[in-house]
Amino acid sequence: MTETFRLEKSALPTEGHAVRVMVNGTPVAVFRVGGELHAIDARCTHVGGPLDRGAISGNQVTCPLHGSVFDVRDGKVIRGPAARPVTAYRARLEGETLILERD
Repeated sequence: MTETFRLEKSALPTEGHAVRVMVNGTPVAVFRVGGELHAIDARCTHVGGPLDRGAISGNQVTCPLHGSVFDVRDGKVIRGPAARPVTAYRARLEGETLILERD
């Protein structure tokens, strides 16, 4: 079952950057890459590093604590030490509302 979260007038990232939003108490990193919005859990699965503060290169974000790399489009681990992916959300705008969906 798909869960949908509506964030009214949420801060949005500029190209190549991320912002942190809260979804039911969970921090989520929203990225803008190539003009598209992508969202993943903001905590690295290795030790909880803040992915919204990581370096972004193309579709990849590097955790600032220990260097794990994740794909912002689907949350998959590109390089460890993290072994588990982060949850990914589909992200879009409806007017001024940020819509996040996860399965």
